[in-house]
Amino acid sequence: MTELDCQDYKIIFGSCQKNLSTFLSENAYTLICVLVDENTHKFCFPKISEALSDYQHMVIEISSGEDFKNLETCQEIYSQMLEGGADRQTLMVNLGGGVIGDMGGFCASTYMRGIDFIQIPTTLLSQVDSSVGGKLGVDFEMVKNIVGVFNNPERVLIDPELLKTLDTHQVRSGFAEMIKHGLIADEQLYEDLFSMHFGLEPKKITTDIVYRAIQVKKRVVEKDPFEKNLRKILNFGHTLGHAIETESWHLEKPLLHGEAIIVGMICENYIAYLKGLLTNEIMERINQQLKHVFYRDDVVGNAQEIISHMKKDKKNQNKRIFAALIDGVGSAIPATEISEEEVLQSLSYYKNM
Repeated sequence: MTELDCQDYKIIFGSCQKNLSTFLSENAYTLICVLVDENTHKFCFPKISEALSDYQHMVIEISSGEDFKNLETCQEIYSQMLEGGADRQTLMVNLGGGVIGDMGGFCASTYMRGIDFIQIPTTLLSQVDSSVGGKLGVDFEMVKNIVGVFNNPERVLIDPELLKTLDTHQVRSGFAEMIKHGLIADEQLYEDLFSMHFGLEPKKITTDIVYRAIQVKKRVVEKDPFEKNLRKILNFGHTLGHAIETESWHLEKPLLHGEAIIVGMICENYIAYLKGLLTNEIMERINQQLKHVFYRDDVVGNAQEIISHMKKDKKNQNKRIFAALIDGVGSAIPATEISEEEVLQSLSYYKNM
């Protein structure tokens, strides 16, 4: 069994059934609430059901997708917890991807002023990114993660077997965040990811590569848990990426989070080039590699709406837009002001790649 010790919780790799069973035997909870969506209920819940058999538990199922990551769904979760008799000695187990982890953790942190929760991430994206670092929250009025808290789980259980239920699109979405981790802080990780030919088949994702990606985020978060400075480098690709993702909700085929982050990284790399942080040669090499992972030119068509979304970003200061930019492979600057003109130029660059 492989573990990563964080400041006040552990990330444990291996069988989620076995590791959940061990945790429950070491703690006393009056009730266990398992939060799932229709997909994780069907494909992932059977992998932990045996660990729950000797304990009083209830399953709360919500609809999958970013569309339901809102306060209305939180109300449904709170209502079912109340009806089920959840008290302050209840444990919330979040079994799902980023939406389940973010929203379940938020509900656990605010129900009766806070109950314990565990993250069991079932997507590559949530395993390497959203389940680590204690950022929890929901979307509100078309702004991503604008309502939320910082709070750490009791455990994060990483089980590679859960990835076998994913399709190529979901794996690619997670790979985007792994690539980001390499670009901001680990050049060797970045190079190794590309030597793997992106590993877009779930069976090719090794525990070692997931472990290394999580280590990057762990190191950054422990130095700056509340995102005062250094942790902002984890937002690389997200200032434009979140806005592009939000705008894509209007399209027939919306972007997955990681796909939007690939687009955001390409655009922000171009802005870094405009600012003299990257040479044209390095910028083009990285961006062509990113384009090979994912590219859709229809997602940047409405530039003014994308800028409008960016103006609502929680990372802004005094109505000025800030982004984390890289100044080389494995090196990033936490926050640099960017202009609307630079954003427009970067979107045009992307469109014409």
